[in-house]
Formats: sequence, structure tokens, C-alpha cells
Amino acid sequence: MSDLLAGITVGFVALPLAMAFAIASGVPPQAGLYCAIVAGFVISALGGSSTQIGGPTGAFVVVVFGIIAKYGADGLFMCTLMAGVLLLILGGTGLGTAVKFIPRPVVVGFTNGIAVIIASTQIKDFFGLRIDKVPGEFAPRVMALARNFSSFSPVATTLGAGALLVIILCILFVKRVPGYIVALFLGTAAVVLFRLPVETIGTRFGGIPSGLPTLRVPQFRMDLLQPLMSPAITVAMLGAIESLMSAVVSDRMTGDKHNPNVELLAQGVANILSPLFGGLPATGAIARTATNIRSGAKTPVAGMIHALTLVVIVVFAAPLARFIPLAVLAAILLVVAYNMGEWREIPELLKLSAFEIGTWLVTFLLTVFADLTNAVEAGMILAALTFIRKVTQTTTVSEVTEEYIREGHAHILQHKEIPSYVTIFRIHGPFLFGASDKLDVVLSRLPDLPPIIILRLRNMTAIDSTGLQALQTFADRVHRSGRELILCGAREQPARRMRDAEFHQHVGEHNICQSVADALDRARTLWPVAAKRHPVGTTWGRRSTDILAGDARTLTDSAEHEVPEKF
Repeated sequence: MSDLLAGITVGFVALPLAMAFAIASGVPPQAGLYCAIVAGFVISALGGSSTQIGGPTGAFVVVVFGIIAKYGADGLFMCTLMAGVLLLILGGTGLGTAVKFIPRPVVVGFTNGIAVIIASTQIKDFFGLRIDKVPGEFAPRVMALARNFSSFSPVATTLGAGALLVIILCILFVKRVPGYIVALFLGTAAVVLFRLPVETIGTRFGGIPSGLPTLRVPQFRMDLLQPLMSPAITVAMLGAIESLMSAVVSDRMTGDKHNPNVELLAQGVANILSPLFGGLPATGAIARTATNIRSGAKTPVAGMIHALTLVVIVVFAAPLARFIPLAVLAAILLVVAYNMGEWREIPELLKLSAFEIGTWLVTFLLTVFADLTNAVEAGMILAALTFIRKVTQTTTVSEVTEEYIREGHAHILQHKEIPSYVTIFRIHGPFLFGASDKLDVVLSRLPDLPPIIILRLRNMTAIDSTGLQALQTFADRVHRSGRELILCGAREQPARRMRDAEFHQHVGEHNICQSVADALDRARTLWPVAAKRHPVGTTWGRRSTDILAGDARTLTDSAEHEVPEKF
């Protein structure tokens, strides 16, 4: 029953979003609905995440709009099919995990850029501006909107602003009520009851066809295969990134663990089938997945019911869609653009190195003023150069002196008593993008671990923004489980980065220690408080191990007898 109610709820939430994404992409609204139906069912039925909801998302709007403008509908369908095949290859060869090598500044940069572009495309409909054709490029579009702003419609503006206010009020005060649906219903009712002179789906597109989507094989043009390869790779990578990010969000909310390669296989099948029924590219939708879980979803059945709910709406209620005002759909997309923009990440990014800030800024600006493909390529090149720079900066040559050895004794683990209420994990090597998921080794064992966890960073030579974010997420997960986390032995570069990012807010200032000896002293201080939450039991009352990143050596391994290195 919980899956049934969740599926129906998220189906109604997906209704305005699917139409809005389609219109913003330059195609009729039914293309978004057909994608949500076909791809949504397939992704839930075959995917590697139990509560993932698939369908059209804002990430594709920019790419799809550009493909439609240049190659037409058949070009879009060909591109989506090609992207589906690429996703099958990624999932089938086990390369789904390769998505983790896209660093945080690049992801945030193109996400910010996409959000800005989506918002700019909705200004015309939100204010009801009279513009025959809005330019596809960002700068000419903004200038055209500014020149024609005096033609705004007071009725459309009031309707859009009202819808925006309703959505915001629902988000702030009535979180269980889907604000998108309330705004859509009230806006459509206002148009019908008061016969408002605003543009609707009916006036622009002639409404939505009733009935199920029909099979339609796109016309294949061999001359387009090569030009479409680059957009297809972009669609495939966006689909992989978005779906795996959504699956991670689902895991955090449910405590489940998704299979990334199975998820990409499902995404591949969905993107092959969606264009055959006139649908858009599809991926996992973070907001709809979160709504699905909050509504009580437990299994993939909820996602399949979400697709069937849309089928029922399209078959029996399609004629009513012609009254839906475009100003309301524009308001919905403005909220979506704000939510997907990850704006809260920007203050954190500005605390990073100049190279990482530059990577983010270049990716953002190229996304807005050039195109997404060039933006991601440039961002990855800059990220790779930053990676090389970080690794080379951590390579040092120093003399072993008596003082060097004496100071190192505080860091070694030999001859130190480790209480049963403490476990120690260690990170070896640079903790940069691509390695940030290694902490899952600890998180998978979290329920069986003792009340105090020490993370030893003496052998972690460098950290970047992606690794720092993973460490912050790890600390938050540990604290949510009721445990204490202590970090110790961080070297100069990681210590400086953690200090600049105000990492102490996640663990407590006194829980960042100079050495493992200090960390064990801190653990003894914390133990009386931790014991009240976690009484001594058999699940964790054993000698701690020192495992991370595939290194399963015990604390008495000969590697610990090497000359200790200075902090």
C-alpha cells in the first residue's frame, strides 16, 4: 500500500515537471510525458536502485534545445538512441564507477550554468512577453528579453508570481503537499473559471493527444552520426552523472545500496526505448526520487506505479491539459532551476584553492556562454592539471634526523593501548576525486562499529574539494549514527584545506588532533558520554582493525615499523 500511495503521489508531481521540461527543451509537452512513462517504468523495473524515479530532467534541457535547433526532432531521437547505447556500454563493461572521476568543481560548475540557462528560458512565459522567437544563445536571449520587457502581460505575471508563491509556501510550511501540483491545479482553475487571456498549452501546442504513446522509429541519417557523436556523449555522461547522484541520494535516505552498473544498464535501455515512443532523454530525477521516498516508497513497484499513473492521466485527462497556463509551468521551472543549481556549494568552493575556484568558474561560464560539451571538456582538463599539481606538491625529500624520529613516536601505533570502545581506520595516499568513495568501506560496517571512531590521516598526502566533501559527508553520517569521530595526524596540505573549509564544524574543534596519541587521549575523555549512548556489547567489543582503501594489514604489520614521518 505504501508503494501504491508513493507511486501515485510522485506521478502527479512528475506531471507538470515532464511537460515543463519538454516545453523548455523546444518540443511539445507530450514528449516529456512519454519519456516519464516509458523511461520511468523501465528505470524502476530494471534499475540498480530500489526507489529511483526516472524521467526527463533539467540537466538535459540545454543540450536537447541545442540539438533540436540544429538537427530537428529526428536528430534528437538519433542522439538519444546513441546515448542509450553508450550507457549500455558503460554499465556492461563496469565503467559506471568511472563517473566518480568527475570532480566536484566541474559538477557544480555545469550544474550552476544549466540552472541559469533554464531560468533565462522561462522569463518570456513567466512575464508573458511578446517575442516571436527567443534566441538560442544566452547573451542574445538576455538582450532580446530586455528589449521586449515592456510588452509583459500583467495577467500572466500575476499568474506566474502567484504560482511561484504557492510553491514556495508549500515547500516552507506544508512539505508533504506537492507545491507543483497545487500551483498547477489553482493556475489552471483560474484560467478556466475567469477565462484569463494568457498563453496555454492549448494555444501554443493545440493540447496533448489522448491515448498511449505509439511506436515511432526515427529516420536514421548516416550523415548525422558523426556530428551527433559529441552531443550523444554529453547526454550519456549527463545521464550517468545525474542517475548515479540521484541513486546516492536515495541510498542516504533509505540506508540501501545501489548497483551503479545495473543502474546504467537500465538507463541505457530506457534511453533506447524513450525516443522510439517520441520521448526525451531520461535519467534519474533527484527531486522526484526524494518525493518518492518521503511518500513511503520501499520497492521499485512505486516507480512503476508512477509511470502507470501518468498513463491514466494521459489517456483520460489529456483534453484538460490544454488549459494549463505556460506562466505556471514557467514558475515551476524557475523553482526547479533554483533547486538544481547547488548554490549552497558556491561559498564552500570559494574556500578552496585558486585552481579549483578557476575550474568551477571556467566550467560555469562556458556552460552559460558556449555549450555544455566544451564546458565539461575544459573543466576536466583543468581538473586534471590541478590533480597533477597537487600530487607533485606532496612529493618531498627530507633528511632523517634524531629529532625527526623522536617527533614521529607520537604518530606510530606500536605499544599504544587501543580500548575496545575505539576503532581506528587510516587513509593511505592522496584522497582526491576518484578515490572519495573509499570511505564506503567504513560506512558499510557502521552499525557494528564501536562508539568512537578514529580516522588516522598521517599517510594521506593530499586532499581536494571532492575528497573534502566526502570526508564531510562521512563525518555527518558517523554523527547521525550516534558515534563520535576523531581525526588525527593530518599533514600540511590536508590540514590547511580542512582548516580553510572550517571542517571542525562537522566533527568539533577538539576532535581534530595532532597525533594518534592525542586522539586516544581524546577518546578516553569522550568515552563516559559515548558509553551512555552505546553500552559495551559484543558486536564491537573487539580489538580494532586498521583497514581502508583495500589495505587490510593489521596494526602490527611491518609497514608500521618504518621510520616515522614528521607531521
